[in-house]
Amino acid sequence: MTKARTVIKADLRPLIGSRFQPAGFPDLGAAEFDSTDGRALLVESTQSMANRLESTTWDDARAEQREELSGLPYVRVVDGDGAFLSSSRLEAHRLASAYVMNGAVDGVKGEQWMRERLGLTAGRPLDHRAVARACFALDPVSLIHGVFFARKGWPWQPRIARAVTSFIEAYDVRPAVSGGVKRDVVINEAKDGATAEGYGTVPHHRVEYTAKQITAYFSVDHAQLRSYGLSDSATALLEALVDFEIGTLLDGGLRLRTACDLEVVGVEGERPDTAEATRRFAKIVQECGDQLGPVTTAVWTGRGKG
Repeated sequence: MTKARTVIKADLRPLIGSRFQPAGFPDLGAAEFDSTDGRALLVESTQSMANRLESTTWDDARAEQREELSGLPYVRVVDGDGAFLSSSRLEAHRLASAYVMNGAVDGVKGEQWMRERLGLTAGRPLDHRAVARACFALDPVSLIHGVFFARKGWPWQPRIARAVTSFIEAYDVRPAVSGGVKRDVVINEAKDGATAEGYGTVPHHRVEYTAKQITAYFSVDHAQLRSYGLSDSATALLEALVDFEIGTLLDGGLRLRTACDLEVVGVEGERPDTAEATRRFAKIVQECGDQLGPVTTAVWTGRGKG
């Protein structure tokens, strides 16, 4: 029977000690809430986990995608001198990034170029499968983590939801309040604006947490991947990429922040095998050659009007 969903739960714990620092939000701080397991905490949001999964495809040291994923297209953003700026793997809006839309591809304004790729025509229905095929040819990762082309001047604003949803929660949490001091051996007092300039001895506090349980959740929507109407080989490529990302993230540990370094202690559900997913990808990407475009270069030379 064809699977509609796969759910994976990974039990985590701090790599050292028992304290950890959750995500913080403006005007809110840590996101606490009540659950059936007592006071709970959002350690890492869905948006952040999508970015972390996507980052497993990227090699920061080389400013290039991972060598294991050679043959996979994406959009590379450079400045007028050809220096690397960003890519569709690093941008929050992926293929819909302002750097792509306001840049130029082969001398054509990025927004116009993208609209042509997506096949959007005024007075005609939106062809969701054509949009999916275009995204697959430009950067298949956008079909896994979602993309929203919110362009007012377009006849349609195609939106693709996330096919993989992930977040981390902690249960039965307790605050661990501590503090420290920024010490100045030359000027001890902080007054007359000295602190804003970096002078003076300044005490500070911090709030971390302990928890009885920390769990990372992953939900893979196989039905959505199939709904794109891609070929069997293209859908299999997306499945292999999903397994590669989740497996790589779990294998490499979860160093979310300086004070939030977590390790996996157990997995409920079918844990992806990273090596096996890499082998699958290498085989399937060859079968998808005519459906995948090249790496696209978008030139961004600065912000336009507005």
